[in-house]
Amino acid sequence: MKIALFGRDLDPQFFPDMKKLVSVLKANNTELILHHRFYQFLKEQWKCTPEGKIFSDTDKPASDTDYFFSIGGDGTFLEAASYVRESGIPVVGFNTGRLGFLADLSLEEIENVIQCLSDGNYRIEKRSLLEAKTGNKLFSPNNYALNEVTVHKMDTSSMITIHAYLDNQFLNSYWADGLIIATPTGSTAYSMSVGGPIVAPESGNLIITPIAPHNLTNRPLVIHENIEIKLKVDGRGDFCRASVDYRSEKMALGSEMIIRKAPFSIHVVKFPKHNFYSTLRNKLMWGLDKRN
Repeated sequence: MKIALFGRDLDPQFFPDMKKLVSVLKANNTELILHHRFYQFLKEQWKCTPEGKIFSDTDKPASDTDYFFSIGGDGTFLEAASYVRESGIPVVGFNTGRLGFLADLSLEEIENVIQCLSDGNYRIEKRSLLEAKTGNKLFSPNNYALNEVTVHKMDTSSMITIHAYLDNQFLNSYWADGLIIATPTGSTAYSMSVGGPIVAPESGNLIITPIAPHNLTNRPLVIHENIEIKLKVDGRGDFCRASVDYRSEKMALGSEMIIRKAPFSIHVVKFPKHNFYSTLRNKLMWGLDKRN
């Protein structure tokens, strides 16, 4: 197998598990490809130098890479998705962060994971992405979001007004701190934290969730994923802030943003006993009430 390793700075407590991961991969004659920053971190901080090729921010992993291992939290997984993009390389998420809806595997499971990959004992979930376009190509060429696209106010007490159109039909003018357009994957992220619904990963929907709306009847709305969304932003200042997953840029007030489903999806590897509903129960601690 050919496996790409990607991660950020890890806590020292995970060093034994990382050594085990590298050892297990080597024992299975795995060809490693490491992201250059992750390789430097392992080399300098942990004195660990895995043998393998190095890929940079511009040199993406080759299309014949079998799997892309993301080692960190959900934020690391989102960044990993920006390297995989339309290549179709399946992503395996190991969790060394906190919550972990996307990265839901423990490094302690590495031997079982490798065995399942070798045996083909897994399934692929295809996760939809959003493509965000502005007149000045604000996020290009990496203008894709696995979780959400967000427009929100800058550092000011004044709210902004976001005029939303669905397939060029006027929906509403949201007078609020901001507006989130989330995928089903992103329904358990920012959108959920401001009262949005949890949506199953492959349901084929998008969620429009206002952030602190002035009109309390402005509730989250679930729409079909093939609908094009246009946002026009007004306000008292000069700028608002637009975010595409973990990337954020200033956007001039009066600008328009077009949001639509991306032409490709991210392939997420899921193993036996790991599924969306078990992750919900574990991460949100459902069923821990003693009455259950």
